[in-house]
Amino acid sequence: MSSVRSDLRQRRAALESEWARWVPELRAARRVPAGAAPLRREVADSWVRSLGSVDPGAVSAPVTDGGEVRPRWADSPLRRPVIDLADELNSIADDAGFVAGVTDESGTLLWTCGGRVMRRRAERVNFAPGGRWDEQAMGTNALSLALRTGRPNAVFSAEHLVAALHGWACYCAPIHAPDGRILGVLDLSTTWDRSHPLAMSTVRTLVSTIETRLRADLGDRRRNGTASATGTGTAGGSGTGTATGTPGVRLTCLGAEEAVRGGARLRLRPRQLEILTLLALEPEGYAPERLRDALYGERPVTASTFKAEVSHLRRALGGGVATRRYALTTPVDCDAVAVLRALAAGDTDGALARYKGPLLPHSEAPGIVAWREHLEVAVREAVLASRVPEHALGYGARAPHDAEVHEHALRVLPPGDPRRALAAGRLSTALRD
Repeated sequence: MSSVRSDLRQRRAALESEWARWVPELRAARRVPAGAAPLRREVADSWVRSLGSVDPGAVSAPVTDGGEVRPRWADSPLRRPVIDLADELNSIADDAGFVAGVTDESGTLLWTCGGRVMRRRAERVNFAPGGRWDEQAMGTNALSLALRTGRPNAVFSAEHLVAALHGWACYCAPIHAPDGRILGVLDLSTTWDRSHPLAMSTVRTLVSTIETRLRADLGDRRRNGTASATGTGTAGGSGTGTATGTPGVRLTCLGAEEAVRGGARLRLRPRQLEILTLLALEPEGYAPERLRDALYGERPVTASTFKAEVSHLRRALGGGVATRRYALTTPVDCDAVAVLRALAAGDTDGALARYKGPLLPHSEAPGIVAWREHLEVAVREAVLASRVPEHALGYGARAPHDAEVHEHALRVLPPGDPRRALAAGRLSTALRD
């Protein structure tokens, strides 16, 4: 963990240096000068756009409507699906030291949650209902970039234009209505030293759940004859299933390979299970060419063969795969996604309970191999960072040749604990092999 903290500290220092160097020049030039390469281009461009209306020395976000946004939240189509997820959002935010927020399409915060300490910190910069976080009001931040680009975005420390935000790291994804319009964004924010790449996976998964429930609400209203033309009236459904009423899927892909829908096992070929797993792990979906590369790599495969696999999966899911950009449109409960969520929330117990083995262990698809390695490294690092002996002992049983894990078990087991003999025996075997 100390090496991770050191890397974050170095990254923050480098960005602070770039901020101090470039912000004065950008204010004068009103364009990105040549040589600004150390900054992400979208960040530098956003700084230029923002400097016309935002003071980098601002101490907090401006307020909309005097901070009174309860009527707007009451009428928002996001209210029902977000409230349905409130317990989960609160748990993730509180356990992992984050604060969560939901905006409308203008970038005004409508709802926040999190632990008391983090909420107080966030309120100092007006990350609270009524705060305006669009680019014109608060400059470069993850919320404003997600709203502008329509894509998930993360902003770390001094990538923020406003200096008061340099102590934060923020992860955001836009929430789309069934007709494709952006309704707002979901944000998870924390202090810079708690920055974690798995936070973005968590945000994407939560947004996918919200969008699925929006489609379900639209289906309910259509059946009741109350849907608006755009499909984004006040949400009022139960938030289960999809707009077509099809049941969700339970996908087991850690140490096993099984998909169950409506209580019946789906008859999917290995390639179709790979597609389902990749789509579950990336709720934003894949462009066709990217998904093809993730499945076949450089192997020569015809477009018709690839499309046939996707079509078979779509039929098996009752139409639950979008056509232009391949993404799931039906709820999928995936054990690998659950592990990533648990890790992002700092729940090592929950992650180890769900991590039953490698991702699709027989697959050689490049995309699956990459996710498999990502999961293995993430779980192992969580074990090595934990001071709970059961974590190292449990993981060590599945990794008999991992000497570092067994050494860690011996470090965290108290003197006289009889389980030290087990850890010592495993270590001896691992070193001998």
